[in-house]
Amino acid sequence: MSESACIAGDLRALSRPVNALARLSLAALLLAPLRAEDAPTPGHSAHGEAFNEGPRQSATLIPGASSVQFAVTTKSPDAQKFFNQGVTQLHGFAYFEAERSFRQVAYLDPDCAMAYCGMAMANVNNEKRAAGFVNEATKRRDKASPREQRWIDMWSAYYADLKKDEKARREALAKAFEELIHSFPDDIEARAFYIVQLWENGRHGVPLQSRLAVEALAQSVLDKAPMHPGIHHYLIHLWNKGGKDPRALASAARCGQSAPAIAHLWHMSGHTFSELKRYADAAWQQEASARVDHAYIAAARVMPEQIHNYAHNNDWLVKDLAYVGRVHDAIDLAKNLIELPRLGSGKQQGWRMGRDRLLEFGVTFELWEELTMLEATPFLAPDPDAPREADRLRALGVAWYSKGDTTRGDEKLAALEQQLTKVRADEKAKPADAKPQEKKPEEQKPAKVEKPEPGAKPKPAAKKPASRVPGLENAIADLKITRALASGNLADVREQLPKAKDLPSRRLARIHLALGDHAKAEQLARDLIKADAGQVLPYALLAHILAQAGKTDDARKTFQQLRERSADLDLDAPAFARLAPIAEQLNLPKDWRVPRTVSRDAGERPQLADLGPFRWRPYVAPDFTLTDRDLQPVSLQSRRGKPVLVVFYLGAGCAGCMTQLNTFAPLAKAYTDAGIEIIAVSTDSTAGLAKTFESAKDKAGFSFKIASDHSLDAFRAYRAFDDFESMPLHGAFLIDAAGYVRWQNISYQPFNDAKWLLEEATRLLAIPVLPAAATVGR
Repeated sequence: MSESACIAGDLRALSRPVNALARLSLAALLLAPLRAEDAPTPGHSAHGEAFNEGPRQSATLIPGASSVQFAVTTKSPDAQKFFNQGVTQLHGFAYFEAERSFRQVAYLDPDCAMAYCGMAMANVNNEKRAAGFVNEATKRRDKASPREQRWIDMWSAYYADLKKDEKARREALAKAFEELIHSFPDDIEARAFYIVQLWENGRHGVPLQSRLAVEALAQSVLDKAPMHPGIHHYLIHLWNKGGKDPRALASAARCGQSAPAIAHLWHMSGHTFSELKRYADAAWQQEASARVDHAYIAAARVMPEQIHNYAHNNDWLVKDLAYVGRVHDAIDLAKNLIELPRLGSGKQQGWRMGRDRLLEFGVTFELWEELTMLEATPFLAPDPDAPREADRLRALGVAWYSKGDTTRGDEKLAALEQQLTKVRADEKAKPADAKPQEKKPEEQKPAKVEKPEPGAKPKPAAKKPASRVPGLENAIADLKITRALASGNLADVREQLPKAKDLPSRRLARIHLALGDHAKAEQLARDLIKADAGQVLPYALLAHILAQAGKTDDARKTFQQLRERSADLDLDAPAFARLAPIAEQLNLPKDWRVPRTVSRDAGERPQLADLGPFRWRPYVAPDFTLTDRDLQPVSLQSRRGKPVLVVFYLGAGCAGCMTQLNTFAPLAKAYTDAGIEIIAVSTDSTAGLAKTFESAKDKAGFSFKIASDHSLDAFRAYRAFDDFESMPLHGAFLIDAAGYVRWQNISYQPFNDAKWLLEEATRLLAIPVLPAAATVGR
């Protein structure tokens, strides 16, 4: 079995309980015994603020996640292996796991200075934390080799003064890399990270002078390490601009294969293939990335959107699937994005993307039954964001009218007209050129500057919000056109058509076909193919239009062009199903698709199923049986059949924990009314639970069950535990009636947004978990 084929199985090592050695305290290795008054706040690291966040569970060596050699000063062979793994993960932007690997290095060898340097490099988007880690590396500088000292000094200088001009700091860092490479020409990792630094600098105002020079530097690394993951990753980024993507094809064929357990490396090749309009190859790459992510999530038991670029990758995959005609898979993945647990109020990227794609492709592929069935579910429930609610109403209105249900369609039209009336009134009351009210000096705060994720484009400067009136007018005209089409009132269609100024060409072509304007419909379809010859839908649209226009030969010719791209088509989707008469005229079988031929320049590919499941799926909650203060058993198994919110807290002596319990207490009835039982699990002994009740603000105490886990076995089972420092962490877990963990938060501080969590829990619990077999995919 290949290394790639082993990924899903070997990642399960992450879910195994840590052994006795891993339960030793890293704090005991790094720090002198602390006095009680110097002890950190419960849940906080003994090493300082930088260590509070990030992974706090032990790492494992993952096959397929280490393909570089970066020698560091250590007497531990395992520490060296974990360091190599961490560097490979850095090259794949797997920052969370890279930090975990470097923390494991520090656990195995606390004096390894480069372990802390690695932690800093894993926090490129959090300079404060990175600076804290670099300080730890500097403390151990004298234990490192001269080459390692140069690495430490370089990053120490970069983070020495965070208030200094960033462009100047970046230019100095690039020069420091040059000096490092000059002094240690055999350090190929210095060359690799120099390349990514040049690319990063270019995205932050430091011009990249010569891409060819960077490519030559990259080739010098590939000459020694042909499958270097970082180089293939960065070469794709280097040429993913200005139509130069063909120059990255060789790297696109090797990127994921260079470290197959790192999802983002599979994703990167999708950039190249997408730009080349090779959507079948792009979809394969993005699916490989998604499957590796899903295997990792199941093993590491993290929430999907804790993973760098998870939502972005899956959103891209949905688009590529639609472009090649895998309509059902595209809709399924869009729904899966909506199913994702949101991390907190405002942290809902995947949910947003899933809703957008579901509406877009539901209309594009005329999936009226699917859209209308989902309206009464969390997948297409009303959206609190007004512009997105307008998009939802528009799509559903089109679907209902297209099904012939005028009553339901009129409901959506009326709702849009109400929005338009309100927006016009609001905009009239507040002129567009009105100046915002000036704040008092004491109210003024400097704007927080957020850095973009690596690989993402910097956010453009904020612009004045555009009027929503045109968009609503377009949506209303669209629904009136669809209603008129459904009733056969072509005069109304012609009247409303000029008012709908944002209709996609694919819909406009169908409308003109219905109006009998075959020439206009044909031109629109041909323009779609000219703009992007890689997508299958325009060919299906043109073939149908030509057939309706009586241009039989041209229709057959276009149909044959579609067949060349037909390997993945869902033939039951309306756009393809209506071509059955053409296939019959050509004496083709009902399944007229042509199997795909794998491109020779796409690289050696493992079986997708070996990489992991197609869909994300929540994991099964570990069972526990604990004891309350009355010595009565509190078990999770006995509550199977109804949802439970389990809150792990760090005893009555934790002031933040008492605040947390008193925050949830007033909402306990609301949770119960929603069918959710709350169970709090304490580190205290059963006798010690009495002190928790003494801290209740309500004289009656807490209305929910509170149990003791003095042994910390349940804390460990749920990973609400720091393996490196042998200490419990705060945790909250929503477990559904079937025993799946639908949402979780593990942190150095308690989760207190009880009201938001109740809303999120209600949303999630209304979505059933699919059987495991349904997550595998094709």
